[in-house]
Formats: sequence, structure tokens, C-alpha cells
Amino acid sequence: MPRYEYRCRSCGDTFELSRPMSESSAPAVCPAGHEDTVKLLSTVAVGGTAGSAAPAPQGGGCCGGGCCG
Repeated sequence: MPRYEYRCRSCGDTFELSRPMSESSAPAVCPAGHEDTVKLLSTVAVGGTAGSAAPAPQGGGCCGGGCCG
């Protein structure tokens, strides 16, 4: 289940909630009970191992491929 980050406008607390995507825009109450909250934009980091990534392309193109003379 996705986690969403919120900030309370009343007390300034930042908190996370796990909820279905269908409820992502539903109002959230902060842990202190305040209802004036805003959902924050968050970045997603996707990691992996070096072995799982496709190999980097080699050569080709005029800038670095050796075709410019």
C-alpha cells in the first residue's frame, strides 16, 4: 500500500499515512488531531543492483562514436 506524506498547517508536524491510491486525495487528520493538513509532493527513489540494469550503449552518434573526423 502506498505511503503519503502530509504536513499539518496548525502545528507544523509532518507525518505519513498508508492508504489505497483511491484515497490519496482524501483529507488526513494529523496525529495531534488537527484537520488542517496538506498532502506533500514526494519523490520516489527506485533502486536496484548493477547487474539488473541494461548495459550502457557503446559508441554510436557523432559525439563520442568516432565518426567525426
